[in-house]
Amino acid sequence: MHQIAAILKNEAELDGGHGRQRLQGVVGAISRWKATTGALESDIDHLLKVTRSYWPGLFHCYHIDGLPRTNNDLEHAFGQWRHHQRRCTGRKVAPATSVIRGRVQLVSALATRQRTYSAAQLAEVPYDRLKQMQQLLETQQQQRLQRRRFRRAPLTFLAELEQKFIQLTLPP
Repeated sequence: MHQIAAILKNEAELDGGHGRQRLQGVVGAISRWKATTGALESDIDHLLKVTRSYWPGLFHCYHIDGLPRTNNDLEHAFGQWRHHQRRCTGRKVAPATSVIRGRVQLVSALATRQRTYSAAQLAEVPYDRLKQMQQLLETQQQQRLQRRRFRRAPLTFLAELEQKFIQLTLPP
């Protein structure tokens, strides 16, 4: 187990191919010798089963610089962002806007952790790209508003929708 942990921790800073070969050797040795482990055989079977299920994506993080080795790093970043959102708003839970505008807010928060941006750098963002993102967020907000209206009064919402449809089909 210590050998597996050391390989996955990648203290030797191996690339994905070498790490995969090393772990494959250790797992192969474990599977060959599991019959001699007695009471631990069922635990080793479980270890081998879990390793097989995670194998395809196990070494993906070694091919991309800066990609977290575990989900813990990613969960930590999301958790810090949620904590910051709760602290800014004074709420006990993250605000509902996290769902709508979270993709923009989260990327901004993570990017500004890496380095600071000057006003001039922020002004370099193409205006059409900014408008495109604003339009997307506005569309999502309108869809959410319509879903809420439907949940509150479905018959009224459907009657209004039907009336708008009839007006569209009438000749001018």
